[in-house]
Amino acid sequence: MALLSALGRRLRRNLVVIAGLCTLAYLILPNVVVTVFSFNKPNGRFNYEWQRFSTDAWTDPCGVADLCGSLSLSLRIALWATVGATVLGTMIAFALARYRFRSRSAVSTLIFLPMAMPEVVMAASLATLFLNMGVSFGFWTILIAHVMFCLSFVVTAVKARVMSMDPRLEQAAQDLYATPLQTFTKVTLPIAAPGIAAGALLSFALSFDDFIITNFNAGSAVTFPMYVWGAAQRGTPVQINVIGTAMFLVAVLGVLGAQLVGGRRKRS
Repeated sequence: MALLSALGRRLRRNLVVIAGLCTLAYLILPNVVVTVFSFNKPNGRFNYEWQRFSTDAWTDPCGVADLCGSLSLSLRIALWATVGATVLGTMIAFALARYRFRSRSAVSTLIFLPMAMPEVVMAASLATLFLNMGVSFGFWTILIAHVMFCLSFVVTAVKARVMSMDPRLEQAAQDLYATPLQTFTKVTLPIAAPGIAAGALLSFALSFDDFIITNFNAGSAVTFPMYVWGAAQRGTPVQINVIGTAMFLVAVLGVLGAQLVGGRRKRS
């Protein structure tokens, strides 16, 4: 009984840690499955059952037709959508956080509306707009659509950071005879940089991963999520697991690198 009582107390003290570890394991489990099956050599077209270990897919990740082409298209769209949404979103966030103007609340509502709107509604609305304007579907329609729905996330991240800034820091820079440009580049921008970086990373992930809005506005263009969806109907090549594993590892290494750099800065 004493042992069970001690075990119960220990579990209660570490309940939050245990819950966090279980949640983390639940989130990582699909990535582990994808990684394991990237070393599989299936007998048929579908890579859903483990057959035997093989590194053939890793040695030839572009061995499937149009796979790397769709990946390249997704990366280019995600990169340009991130740049466009980050620049526009940062300027909008500063305007909403720092300035008072007529219809400010209405503008804030319109900016945040895409976050609450179902993706299929936005996708159909954008497709209707492009059709009525006579715009050819392809790279540019996808890019415009991605910038539009990524914009809200950038504004949210940057605005929260800007509103938490201490205005006395900028006032101190002005008291030290800094010009408005010097104040912005030396004080304001470095403080807002974490929010801007968070918005940019979120935009890249959302743009690269999007399927619904892209499918409505892609025309003949095929992005990586669209390729995966189409491949699932005919047979899933192992190379898809390889690319998914590589993207996951790059993201993990990026996060770990940022944590190490942040830790060193705090210690110094």
